[in-house]
Formats: sequence, C-alpha cells, structure tokens
Amino acid sequence: MAKFWFIREEYEDKAHQHFNDLPEPVITLDFTIGERDFVNAGNASSQIKMALKRLGVDSAILRRIAIASYEAEINETAHAKGGDITGDIYPEYVLIKFFDNGPGIDDIEQSMIPGFSTADDQIREMGFGAGLGLPNIKKNVDVLHIDSVAGGRTLVEIIVFYNQ
Repeated sequence: MAKFWFIREEYEDKAHQHFNDLPEPVITLDFTIGERDFVNAGNASSQIKMALKRLGVDSAILRRIAIASYEAEINETAHAKGGDITGDIYPEYVLIKFFDNGPGIDDIEQSMIPGFSTADDQIREMGFGAGLGLPNIKKNVDVLHIDSVAGGRTLVEIIVFYNQ
C-alpha cells in the first residue's frame, strides 16, 4: 500500500480539522465513471464546477478546481477500470474523491514526476498520457491525498479552499 500527501502549508490546520471532524457537506454530487468512456469523460468535473459557480465561488478558484478534477477524472477513465467520483461541497471548500476499480498505482512518487506516464498507445493517440495529470492536480489543489495498492484500487482526494 502506498500513500501520498500534499498539503499547502497555509491550509494544514484546516485540512487536518476536516479529516478529523468530518463535517456534513452542504451538497454531495455522485458520479460513476466507465472504463475508457471518453465520450462522457469530464462530465462529472463540469457538473461539480457548475454547482460551485452557482454558489458564487470565485472564477480563479473554479479554474483550479476544474483543472484538478478533470485531470483526476481523465486518469480514472484512461488508466483504471472505471470508478466513482463524489463531490462534497462545504461552505469553505470542496472535497472531491475519486475511487477507481484498479489496477492501482505501482509507484506514486514516480507518477508525480512530470512526464512520467503509463499510458498505452491508444490513450496517447487520443491526445492523453503526457504524464502531467498528477503534477497538474498537485499544482492546483490545496490538499492532495492518494492511497493506492498495486493491483488494487486507488483513492484520490483533493481539497480546494475558496478563500484565497
């Protein structure tokens, strides 16, 4: 089992508070992602972004959320056997969880290196697989947690706070 944590220093206390207290979200959006379903890839991220936009979240924050959630959704579509996405919207932040159906990440630290990719030729021919997904997620979120078992499932959790 491999784990990866990234927390922007200024949000460390808030992130730990969230994971310890587990407040009730204001809105929860659930989605199922199909394996290699590129026709619908990005829909969940778009719907989460639109819900946040209706709630008045700043456009710069929306952009960061959209980039990070789209990258994670594409990773789930391209590299996994499908999975689930849950967007929990809170008054101060959004928590988006991506839980795939495997096959897991062999080396999370290596996967965080820009340019590293396990994409096959079919994925690359579609214009994906440049090895920037996880680095782009990290760059655009305040908290990133990855928990994966090689040959098993992967959980990716991202948090973006609205007040920046």
